[in-house]
Amino acid sequence: MLCRMIVKWRTLCEAARGPVVTYALIAACCVVFFLGPASGLNPAFGTGDRLTRTGTAYFRHWGVVPDELFSGAVRPLLTPLTALFVHGSWLHLLGNLLFLYVFGAMTEERMGRAPFLVFYVCTGYLALAAYAAANAASDQTLVGASGAISAALGAFLCLFPRARVTSLFPFLLFLPLRFPAWIVLMFWFGLQWLAAHRAGSGPGVAYLAHVVGFSLGFLYAWVRYRRRRCSAIQG
Repeated sequence: MLCRMIVKWRTLCEAARGPVVTYALIAACCVVFFLGPASGLNPAFGTGDRLTRTGTAYFRHWGVVPDELFSGAVRPLLTPLTALFVHGSWLHLLGNLLFLYVFGAMTEERMGRAPFLVFYVCTGYLALAAYAAANAASDQTLVGASGAISAALGAFLCLFPRARVTSLFPFLLFLPLRFPAWIVLMFWFGLQWLAAHRAGSGPGVAYLAHVVGFSLGFLYAWVRYRRRRCSAIQG
């Protein structure tokens, strides 16, 4: 019976096409958001002042609180995983998932489903943990998948540097123009790097998590795929 179940599971996985893990991650983030307080769709969190109180408790429970992460307790050590699926607003959610959809799909196709899932979770965890370590005295809550998604961007840059993506630039009147991926992603990374150096430890965007995630993703893809391919060609 167990063997039959395993065979059926493998058959279903093989029959499914497309970036299944990317779609599953997007769906998971949406479900968690809809059930959480930030969506405003779950009456269990109440309204007004009660929503504010319950929302704050919710984010502190599932998000990363730097001054608690390295306290030695078990639960805070799990929060970099749970925080990957929690978002603080509609804009936060939609912005992250747009990047995941655009850059995660091709990255998953290149890596494979299981390796991409492990890559996503591990780099996301490390990016959030690095931010927490750099702001160890902060009690501000950190949530969102941007660290893991930044890793997907870094891996995409390494794996598909000649790909072209459509981008909107404010100084070009928001015209949709196609640019080589390396230009768009290096421009994005430069902005994150500058913002990380200017940002303090107060509330806001965790730019450092973006920088760490992007760097981890690029290095992993280079070591795992591009360097190995170059070695094979030279050999």
